[in-house]
Amino acid sequence: MNRVVDHHESRALRNLLIALLALVAVFVIGTIGYRILGGPQYSWEDCFYMTFITIATIGYHEVVDVTRYEHGRLFTVFIGIAGIGVLGYVLSTVTAFMLENDLNVFRRRKKMQNKIGQLKNHYIVCGVGLVGSNVAHDLELTGRPSVIIDSDLDNIHQYLENHPAQLYLHGDATDNDVLLAAGVQRAKGVFAVAHDDSANLVISLSSKQLNPHLRVVARCHALKNAEKTRRAGADEVISPDFSGGLRIVSAMVRPNVMNFLDEMLKTDSNLRMEEVIIPESLAGKPLSVLYESNKDCMVLALQRDDSWQFNPQANHHLQERDVLMVMSTPEGRSRLEQLIQGID
Repeated sequence: MNRVVDHHESRALRNLLIALLALVAVFVIGTIGYRILGGPQYSWEDCFYMTFITIATIGYHEVVDVTRYEHGRLFTVFIGIAGIGVLGYVLSTVTAFMLENDLNVFRRRKKMQNKIGQLKNHYIVCGVGLVGSNVAHDLELTGRPSVIIDSDLDNIHQYLENHPAQLYLHGDATDNDVLLAAGVQRAKGVFAVAHDDSANLVISLSSKQLNPHLRVVARCHALKNAEKTRRAGADEVISPDFSGGLRIVSAMVRPNVMNFLDEMLKTDSNLRMEEVIIPESLAGKPLSVLYESNKDCMVLALQRDDSWQFNPQANHHLQERDVLMVMSTPEGRSRLEQLIQGID
């Protein structure tokens, strides 16, 4: 659909350029023609003006007197007919270009709204600056549908250059109507990663009011604002400066661990650490049921209440609300979700 729209836009632009070039050609021919007919006693400006009033049908007196020359008035008739025809074509092309652009924008907006309306259990990324663009990129790599929102259209266009299939909304994420248009009532989570702490606080509050069941992760520059953001509704508050400092320390004192985590993020298989909450239907069943025909995931640890069990055995019996820490590819996670849903 986008390729078709782009083709129509390029064709309309090409027609507009051709029309303008034709109009310029008529002016050039007319100006040179009148210069030749009138002689050097008429300036180039006089010849250009004569061409203009002929095409525009203004009807002033002849600036360049062509009555003394054979076929002089026939040349004026030719310039008038050609100019009026080309000028009409230019006006119609400009009108068509403007209308087609408006229609294309409307079509794309309508198609985008329809796609967003079909989403369920997706994620909403509010702000696609330096942090938000990385968030949206990782969601795409791991096969999680998302909608990005930003009030700065340049930020959206910059992100779309490398992610043309990304769903987006141009608007203020602190506005309830914009969040509703992004499907916040059907969403699984919201990332409040705008540049301003106060905006992230409002996004967290609005998102939780519209859908109390979704998870909200907020970005916070000043640690003093973290508690306010949590009270506003954020389930988790992340300070990039604080987290970045811890990462720098880790790179110094545990470099091999950092290298392993970095390589995991860089692999073509898009390995990630995932968490899986065990539903009631799996209570009492062994862990091995989750390994059936699924070689793309590995259970590293199991959390039950406040205790951890690392490298649990395949015959370990699961309980409802257990949380599994799994290293998995997007395909492995999808297969794991299918196995959980298929077990009664």
